[in-house]
Amino acid sequence: MLKYMRGEFYRLLHKKSLYIYFGALALGYFLVAFIRSGGFGENSIIGDTANLFTFLPVLAGGFLFAAVYTDDLNAKSLVTLVGFGMGKTRIVLAKLCLMALLSAGVFGLVPLFHCGVYAALGCAPGSGNWAMLYTLTLKFLLSTLAFAVLSGVMVYGTQRVTFAVVLYILLAFNVVSGLASAVLNLDFVTSLAPNLSSHLMSGISDRIFIALTGNGSLLRPVIEYIIYVAIAAALSIAAFHKKEMEF
Repeated sequence: MLKYMRGEFYRLLHKKSLYIYFGALALGYFLVAFIRSGGFGENSIIGDTANLFTFLPVLAGGFLFAAVYTDDLNAKSLVTLVGFGMGKTRIVLAKLCLMALLSAGVFGLVPLFHCGVYAALGCAPGSGNWAMLYTLTLKFLLSTLAFAVLSGVMVYGTQRVTFAVVLYILLAFNVVSGLASAVLNLDFVTSLAPNLSSHLMSGISDRIFIALTGNGSLLRPVIEYIIYVAIAAALSIAAFHKKEMEF
């Protein structure tokens, strides 16, 4: 599995579209920040961070999800991997690890770039801003990874790129969680089991963020998050084993 992961890292880090895509995003963000720079204030860097990072699961995570999970389907290389003895369980776990590591790398650089842009435009971050910046980053990183693992069920269950990407986008835009919250907050549901919506991924990541800022317990939402990801990964493995490979 480690050999496969090293090969995938090499492939992804030599993927020209990755640098073009993120370079275009960086340029676009710099231009937006430059246009808005006349209105920067003391709290702009934190407020704008919250607004910017809301789009990270879609803009950054969406590209990474497609690169990690769907390139193999487009290239029909999953068939080759399984044919040469790579177990389906190991493939799913390797993809999960790859998505986690690449997302952590990209998301870890975003606050540095964000602060660099603001510093260049005369609004450098204060020493107390960094903890909040990376706490916000972690919140959206956790959501991105969870959305990717859940969409992975579609990848391995249907082996259709379009279905998987659409599901990821719906999750990242909180369409799915919004609909689920609307159902779970209905009066007859809350009368039977209140606060179920807080156990959706959006609620779990929010509770982790709140706990990291000093309010509430961290242990319970972290355990819920691990269970969520583990169940999604198990479903991916089961779907992959059940689905016949398409040549």
